Amino acid sequence: MDKRHVERQRKKDRRLGLLVSLLVLVLFLAFLLERRLSTGDFVLNNTIKTSLEQEKTKEHKVQTARVVANGDILIHDILYTSAAQEDGSYHFDPYFTYVKEWIQSADLAIGDYEGTISPDFPLAGYPLFNAPSEIAQTIKKTGYDVVDLAHNHILDSHLSGALNTVETFNALGIDTIGIYTKNREKQDFLIKEVNGIKIAILGYSYGYNGMETTLTDEEYQKHMSDLDEAKIKKELKKAEKLADVTLVMPQMGVEYALEPTAEQVDLYHKMIDWGADVVFGGHPHVAEPSEIVEHKGDKKLIIYSMGNFISNQTYEMLGNYWTERGLLMDVTFEKKGDKTVIKTAEAHPTMVWAWNKGTYNLDYNYPNFDYRVMILEDFLEGGKYRSEIPVNIQEKVDIAYTEMNELVGLHWK
Repeated sequence: MDKRHVERQRKKDRRLGLLVSLLVLVLFLAFLLERRLSTGDFVLNNTIKTSLEQEKTKEHKVQTARVVANGDILIHDILYTSAAQEDGSYHFDPYFTYVKEWIQSADLAIGDYEGTISPDFPLAGYPLFNAPSEIAQTIKKTGYDVVDLAHNHILDSHLSGALNTVETFNALGIDTIGIYTKNREKQDFLIKEVNGIKIAILGYSYGYNGMETTLTDEEYQKHMSDLDEAKIKKELKKAEKLADVTLVMPQMGVEYALEPTAEQVDLYHKMIDWGADVVFGGHPHVAEPSEIVEHKGDKKLIIYSMGNFISNQTYEMLGNYWTERGLLMDVTFEKKGDKTVIKTAEAHPTMVWAWNKGTYNLDYNYPNFDYRVMILEDFLEGGKYRSEIPVNIQEKVDIAYTEMNELVGLHWK
């Protein structure tokens, strides 16, 4: 075989080898591509499957938040003089002994504190309420998370006192509503996230006993939360978008009236129309009836007044049994997927038990009293505290429990 023939054969073999190598490479690349695509499909399918499962889980996941709220915590002068200690401090804790367990067991507890806390003004009761700062510490220890300051006495120590009241509670970790420290138009209202449920809480007052004249118009518009319907509507519409449920605490009505005014009924229904789920009214110092409102297929709740929670407005002082009574409202919200509703709602009647301690405060020319707020069902026959109250108070408890339930008439189903 000549050299030229050998050379041609070698070139032919090299081309063949190159072709085989190229084919192997193509097959190998095809194999890799196929594997990658099928893996991608697997990942994609798994991603879609996981997303669908998460959505399904979200739809079926049930979240609940139990909220309690009560009416006026009204510290008359005799309440703080009776709580005075030898060292000059004040001890209010015993007043809340029987309600502490109820307040602390809730996921969110709201109290209506009516008055101010200001070191720049003298301590005082009616008509210009200003209590010792120790009441805020007791409210904290009792278990409250939020206090409503939207009431007609919040300017009793002028604007500085109102703002100091906010700061006093905030420093203890208690949120407030009803007074804006910055600017109502720019400062967001309170939204509390409780067990995954966002709850907007807003408070409004009908007026300020003429003390608004101590403010400039700019200060008024900046800090106060009144019953301006245009502003309320705007805020409730915004709350409906930002929160799962909206709770409103308006202060209006006629003092000591057991029925709401036409103005209360009209405005509280408007609040429901504007986005409120619950309306807890205050100001009359007595309880007023409940109303369940059907709105867009869901049930909403109105309590026209929760009455007094603690005050010196006992029967012995005013000759009125209703002023020593009040309500601890107990509402559970339930969230499934993106929808939140009121699952349960109860109105627990309360009463203030006050007795003369047998001592006298010479500085104030008052006898000293002791006070206890009672959740009445705990003091009925068979209740856990029945044996701790005298027979005459047992009789008052039984009558108050029956009359309060008849008045409020809340039957949630």
